[in-house]
Amino acid sequence: MRVLKSQSVKPRPISEFLMKVGSIRCYVSSCRAVLLPRFGGPEVLELRPDVPVPDLKLNEVLVRARAVSINPLDTRMRSGYGRSISKPLLPLILGRDISGEVAAIGASVKSLTVGQEVFGALHPTAVRGTYADYAILSEDELSPKPASVTHVEASAISFAALTAWRALKSTARITEGQRLLVIGGGGAVGFAAIQLAVAAGCHVTTTCGNQSINRVMAAGAEQAVDYTAENIEAVIKGKFDAVLDTIGVPETERIGISLLNRGGHYMTLQGEAAALSDRYGLPIGLPVATAVLLKKRIQYQYSHGIEYSWIYMRADSEGLHEIRRLLEAGKLNIPVEKTFSINQVREAHEAKDKKKILGKVVLELD
Repeated sequence: MRVLKSQSVKPRPISEFLMKVGSIRCYVSSCRAVLLPRFGGPEVLELRPDVPVPDLKLNEVLVRARAVSINPLDTRMRSGYGRSISKPLLPLILGRDISGEVAAIGASVKSLTVGQEVFGALHPTAVRGTYADYAILSEDELSPKPASVTHVEASAISFAALTAWRALKSTARITEGQRLLVIGGGGAVGFAAIQLAVAAGCHVTTTCGNQSINRVMAAGAEQAVDYTAENIEAVIKGKFDAVLDTIGVPETERIGISLLNRGGHYMTLQGEAAALSDRYGLPIGLPVATAVLLKKRIQYQYSHGIEYSWIYMRADSEGLHEIRRLLEAGKLNIPVEKTFSINQVREAHEAKDKKKILGKVVLELD
């Protein structure tokens, strides 16, 4: 990290980190970060010691990262997913989740203060991610971290829980007493969805692997079906008001839609916008994706009377506030299976690629 001395007492619109070094005021102008210079395997990731820290905008917050989690989106982007958007912007910094301390704030930031512990997540299309000693997020992408939760625990929550929140609250608008089916409840988004739905007073059924049965039942699911050993359609009884499909293959889509009540919502995490844009380029791919989504919506509305949606994470200050409340109450968690130092980022990505670690992985920054 390079530190510059300031000769002026007038506030300057640059990334400021007010460190006490005697009576000298200091600014962070660069820091350690993991760069993605090209697409490929874990070996393409480069930990560099002197990556520039951009200027803060009025609504932005500079966060000293203490822990950042690895999401499936990170490994997919590293391999080239979304290249139609990200390739012209290389090198990128991966990472969406973060937990750390506020190092500086933009002039319009009101809810956070320097030195405060925070957690949150960036939008999926952010170019400068969180695999860095210092990350920049907007005010509505952050929330105060509960004191009862460690940085490692907090860093594993936001992206997955906000994705689930967008599906259940913003799209399906679940209410107390409704029935929800989560296809793939053993993953981070599915597990977060179970807990959010239970907290809202919903009745939850889920599918998962055998190793996750006890965990999802303990989280409040009323029925957990081992998809590797049981016939889902034969075992699950009744219809649902909403289905969140975290797997998103044709077979799970067929099953999910067949189990919905009329007027229900089917939501999948496997939207085709990025894949079609990568295949055909943005000018053709995005219109094609829009047409595919519209066709499915019309098809399923006509044939089954249900709503069909592709789900993507979005910043949501109301959702993050509720996630924080549930964290404090002990009603929401995503277990971390293993932590790595940021210096071991290649090893961590390799472990996820080869499925050596099925659970959540977090990178710690000293």
